[in-house]
Amino acid sequence: MGLDLTLFTADWARLRAFPVGEQADALGDAVRPPAEDGLGWQRLVDGWNWPPGPESAWCAEYCFFGTTGSARFHSDAGRGWADMRPLVDPSVREDLDVFLGGLLWGADEARDPALGGGDGVFPPVPGGRSGVLLVSPPGAVAERAAAWGRVGSRLEALRGAFAAECVGWACRPQVFEEFTALLGEWGDVTGEAARRGWGLVGLP
Repeated sequence: MGLDLTLFTADWARLRAFPVGEQADALGDAVRPPAEDGLGWQRLVDGWNWPPGPESAWCAEYCFFGTTGSARFHSDAGRGWADMRPLVDPSVREDLDVFLGGLLWGADEARDPALGGGDGVFPPVPGGRSGVLLVSPPGAVAERAAAWGRVGSRLEALRGAFAAECVGWACRPQVFEEFTALLGEWGDVTGEAARRGWGLVGLP
């Protein structure tokens, strides 16, 4: 079995209040209380699993119900975007770079300041973030959501580049509609997090 991406949105101030070594457990315990015995999936609304009770609703887990939570699928989509970029119209490419950098696409710190530190949430260690797949602070999430608002309706412009750089190649998405559906789910996730002023955390 492959690695799964477990994605959370969270109030950064609340999450930052936990010691760094306890932040992952704090997210998991809030969304999946031990007393529920794994029945949190029954609360899913549009892919979101919100903690029971208003006092604990400072975070939520997103389950990729329209595509897949397989980390491999997400990383393959990121590789596909890296290959497609040179063939995409600059106006579309620039917004998708902002949107995908640090989520699916491995942008560097110069492109995505969020990769240089999470404002006290899962700070980076030498060589990367140990045990963390992604961290996007609230400011970066707001920028991603704004970029998605500009580009989300223009994904058809990627079809030619997708056919040239992904179809038939290993470790790349093979179906254009599945690729754009994944981007759409990420658009929904960033939109919800930005609306609340929260950040995003991806754990294995």
